[in-house]
Amino acid sequence: MKQIFQFLKVYRVAAVMAVFLMLVELTVELVQPLLISKIIDDGIAPGDTNVVLLWSGVLVAGTLFAFGAGILSSFYASHVSQSLGYDIREKLYGKVQSFSYAVFNRFATSSLITRLTNDVTQVQETTFMGLRFMLRVPLVVIGSMIMALVVHAELGFLLLLTVPALFLFIVWIVKKAAKLFNRVQQRLDAVNGVMQENLGGMRLIRVFVRRQLEADRFAKHSGELMQSSTSALRLTEITLPFIVLIMNAGIIAVLWFGHLEIGAGSATTGEVVAIVNYSLRTAGALSALSMLVSAFSRARASAQRLEEALLTDSESQERTQGKQGVGYIDKGGIAFEKVTFQYPDTDAPVLENISFEARPGETVAILGATGSGKSSLMQLILRLYEEDKGSIRIDGRNVRDMDLRQLHDSIGYVPQEVLLFTGTIRENIAWGFDDASMEQIIEAAKKAQIHDTIVQLPSGYDTMLGQRGINLSGGQKQRISIARALVRKPAILLLDDSTSALDVATEAALLQALGEMSCTTFLVTQKISSTLNADLILLLDDGHLIAQGKHKPLLATNDLYRRIYESQFGEEGSHVGRA
Repeated sequence: MKQIFQFLKVYRVAAVMAVFLMLVELTVELVQPLLISKIIDDGIAPGDTNVVLLWSGVLVAGTLFAFGAGILSSFYASHVSQSLGYDIREKLYGKVQSFSYAVFNRFATSSLITRLTNDVTQVQETTFMGLRFMLRVPLVVIGSMIMALVVHAELGFLLLLTVPALFLFIVWIVKKAAKLFNRVQQRLDAVNGVMQENLGGMRLIRVFVRRQLEADRFAKHSGELMQSSTSALRLTEITLPFIVLIMNAGIIAVLWFGHLEIGAGSATTGEVVAIVNYSLRTAGALSALSMLVSAFSRARASAQRLEEALLTDSESQERTQGKQGVGYIDKGGIAFEKVTFQYPDTDAPVLENISFEARPGETVAILGATGSGKSSLMQLILRLYEEDKGSIRIDGRNVRDMDLRQLHDSIGYVPQEVLLFTGTIRENIAWGFDDASMEQIIEAAKKAQIHDTIVQLPSGYDTMLGQRGINLSGGQKQRISIARALVRKPAILLLDDSTSALDVATEAALLQALGEMSCTTFLVTQKISSTLNADLILLLDDGHLIAQGKHKPLLATNDLYRRIYESQFGEEGSHVGRA
């Protein structure tokens, strides 16, 4: 909770004002039973109308004053809670954005969504309740007991006997409920995860006729959430009946002994009414704890989850940002020097002892079976992960010494899984470069071989894309994604199997356009046709670089490359290729 309290420091003035005005409101309320006692004993009992009118006027004025103080207190409490929620959400989102890829993978996407929404909301709402009610409840209880003792010590002592037992009971409930609500949040993560997968894969679910299976899976996780929520709420809901039972017993005792005290002449009717009034206020305050206990328990669990993410080390500043002052990439030459890399929490390296050099402006094709380390090599260039051994140099400088933002600004990247955003085609292409002009967008689209397709659409570049570009074909989405990378005129272009949905003619035209650019291009591919004109071919197998060179020498000297070639072109094509 300490991390959350740090956010409150900014709004301490508003928080203090909310608490101060709440105290003013509370003070007036605690005086009210005493005023009622005076009206009864000094006005009604002797029949003095002037006394009744005087203290009744004071009572009404105090009530209106307390009402105004309560309104202002709610205003300040709302300001603090809403601002706190905004700040935590912004800080957490920024923190997630700063995570290295390895750190990011520790958290499920559904869990991060829950923390950014539900958990922040829980803390936000509880902050408001805390400023308005959580301090008010104990103060009402303590103030009522003190005032009851002031009015009549013996009868007030009866009220005093009931509170400690209730307090210990409530503390036990809070500790127990916190664990249960933490489990509820975990179950909510699971439900969000299933929903995210189902909504993202709706077409696949229908094609494979898995709707009932996925519905059952959702029902299972939703049922577990219901059971966990029920268990937590059952525990917190027993608080109210127990408090009411004890307090009603206390009020009955006050009425019984108050009757005896009035008969003995040691207490007045007004004093007994005041004691009963304070008992009712105490009962009401303690009854509100059933709601507060539930809210506080949820907020405590949520705060722990938020702090877990906020305090997660997103890598040291040196590893994340590199050395300040190192400029952008100039030429784009890349050299791997005995690079070995192993993913966190895995047993074996995914890349081992990789060495090669790509000169500026060259096209490098990376070929290999699934799981051979092709995409991992790309991620090391981007510094989404960092090598365990060896070094990676760009233009002679170690990538670890380069400013991460400047590094990424100099690289165009097209991932395997194309991701388009809600908006127009023009906005999606310009997403790669905010200041791109329309001419630059069109130029990038032409190089990506998508311009002719775009202009045939009813709204052209202003055509709105559906969710994740659902109204486009796979090849169209790939080419728009490539245009997004090209519009920034990168020094290095990384294409991670991003031409797989293109036909041979379109891919050939794209590769020819890329060859005319001055950037160094890395192309992960499964097609030999994409490697024919590459300046350097890297052949990976199970994380090892088993061969490198141009097409014809590899075809003549490497058996694996030759087998891949023959599987796609046939043996006759192999003989032609070596001729």
